[in-house]
Amino acid sequence: MKRFLSAMLVLLLIPAFGNAAGLFSGMFSESKTVGTDIFFEDVDDFYYTFDASYDPPFCQRYRFYIEGSRYFFFHETREGGGWPQTEEDMTVSGTVELTEEQWSAFCDLLYGGTADLRTESLSDGDPGPWLYIYWVGGETEGRKFSFPSRSKEAEFERYCESLKEQAPDTGRLPDAEIPA
Repeated sequence: MKRFLSAMLVLLLIPAFGNAAGLFSGMFSESKTVGTDIFFEDVDDFYYTFDASYDPPFCQRYRFYIEGSRYFFFHETREGGGWPQTEEDMTVSGTVELTEEQWSAFCDLLYGGTADLRTESLSDGDPGPWLYIYWVGGETEGRKFSFPSRSKEAEFERYCESLKEQAPDTGRLPDAEIPA
């Protein structure tokens, strides 16, 4: 009888421990959701880079960032020249200060996306896009960002193109250094 009761107790406890293990594994997840795990008031830098090695070479970078309490959008296009693209290949660049509404629209586009730990990329020649998000309290190297859907990413690209039209061509990088 004791063996029977012990066996029944074990069978009853297995699902409980399984659920607890799942609960704890979620606490330390490598993936974080933007808008719930990463709060928008903490996001302070975001990069989108598309880098194509075709003839002629082409690179497009968008950056959303905060300096002090001000929001900014930066864009840079590099075309022609050799490979890899360098600052000398920059054809257009510009920075525009964003309003609260524009920053909020940017945040809305990121909502529901995931931020995953960076891993070594084994594919050579992948044009991207590569997206990285940084936030207060996050890892210094940032995390790889993924939109929740391709349609949301396309909407983000259209939004960047509209902001690019508002940003005067300065022909230079913003004061803050941009990692490669």
